[in-house]
Amino acid sequence: MIFFRKLWAIVWKDLLSELRTKEMILSMCLFSFLVLIIFSFALGAEVMNLKTIVPGILWVVFIFSGLMGLGRAFGAERDRGTLPGLLLCPLSPWGIYLAKMVGTFIFTAIMEIFTLSIFIILFNLNLLPFLLPLGLIFFLGTLGFSAIGTLFSAMSAATKSRDTILSILVFPITVPMLIAAVKATETILAGKTVTEVYSPLKILIAFDLIYLLIAYLTFTFIIEE
Repeated sequence: MIFFRKLWAIVWKDLLSELRTKEMILSMCLFSFLVLIIFSFALGAEVMNLKTIVPGILWVVFIFSGLMGLGRAFGAERDRGTLPGLLLCPLSPWGIYLAKMVGTFIFTAIMEIFTLSIFIILFNLNLLPFLLPLGLIFFLGTLGFSAIGTLFSAMSAATKSRDTILSILVFPITVPMLIAAVKATETILAGKTVTEVYSPLKILIAFDLIYLLIAYLTFTFIIEE
């Protein structure tokens, strides 16, 4: 119980800091909004089966917008000189990683809710019947993205061009998970049975566990460099 209280203290610190500056949320939401506007003008209203391209558009927007926030997970701590103080808190490196990952997950989820709302308005889609299964897919996809993204954010925080390096690191390793997320979303929107989405869901869960295991084994060495 004490562990979770300490973990939540770090998460709450990041949330309060973001509420004061709003740098991460505003940049992520603004970028996703602009991308959706571009897609809406490019596709127009002449697309016959919009639901076939919805999954790809959504996840491209999620990943690109999410990358804008990943660099702030540990980059802000390095820029402000508060990282040594963070490492001195009575919490294991694994606990610090989990706290940062939870914060990244929350910010990314807020961006996804905003993006999905704008998407529904722009493309005049009714996604309410699919909201529950889509929520599960988005949760698993966002968890995997936050898990590996937070690790790479710590790895690239000390570099000058951390945003570029972060993109180079995150994109290749998240491609299999992204494909599974797009496939699962497409299956749900096509109105197919839940059993047909089990395969991509199992892939998403597997990648979530793999990313968390990698972070558990390597984060201590990365953060102490």
